[in-house]
Amino acid sequence: MSEVISDIKSFEKKYKKLNKSSPRFNAIKKYFSIGGVIKTHPSDKEWPKLVYPTSVVLESKLKEVREKRKIFNEKLSSWKKTHKSASNYHLTNQVLKLKEPLYWKHIAKMATDSDYRKDAETVKLPAHLVSDKKWQPMVKMFVNDLDYRKQLSETVRTSVVYKKEKKVAKYADELKNFRMETSNKQITDLEKKINELNETENALKELQVWAKE
Repeated sequence: MSEVISDIKSFEKKYKKLNKSSPRFNAIKKYFSIGGVIKTHPSDKEWPKLVYPTSVVLESKLKEVREKRKIFNEKLSSWKKTHKSASNYHLTNQVLKLKEPLYWKHIAKMATDSDYRKDAETVKLPAHLVSDKKWQPMVKMFVNDLDYRKQLSETVRTSVVYKKEKKVAKYADELKNFRMETSNKQITDLEKKINELNETENALKELQVWAKE
C-alpha cells in the first residue's frame, strides 16, 4: 500500500535497511527540507517504488528551480558589476582625469602658484575626480575662482564638519565604501541562494532517476 511521507525520520523508520550515505538518500533528505512529500510502496528491489512525485512533476519542479536560478544569476552579475565599479572608482577616475583640460590647469597652478598649492593641499582637492560630474563643478570653481577657493579653504580649516577629517571629498569615499559593502552583502546572499538551488536541482534529478525505475 502506498504511503505519503513528509519527513526524513518517517522515511528512515519505514525503510530501515537503506544506505543512509547514498546520493539518493541525501536527495530525499534535501527534498523533504524544501517541503516536499513523497509517496512510496515496497518493492522487491533495494529501493521502494516512488509513486509520487512522478518524473513529470519533478521535471516541472526542475524548470522552476532553473528559472529562479537564472534570475538570481542575472542579479548576481549586476551586483558584481556594481562592486567592481565601486572598487575601481578612484582608479577609473585617475585614468579619465588625463582627458580633462581642467585637471591639467590644476596641475599647472600647483606647480607655479604656491598659494594655490597650499589651499589645494588644505582641502585635499579631489582633482582626480574632475571627470565625475558630481565633483567637476566644485573642482572648476576651486581652480578658477579665488574667492571660492579661499572660502572653501577657510571652511575646511575651521568648520567642525571637517574637524575629524579635513577632506572635502570624503563623501566620495563614503559612497564608494557603502556601495562595496552593500554589493558584497548582496553577492554573498545571492551566491548562497544559487548554491541552495544547485543542491535542490541535483536532488530533484536524483529523484527523477528513482521515479523512472
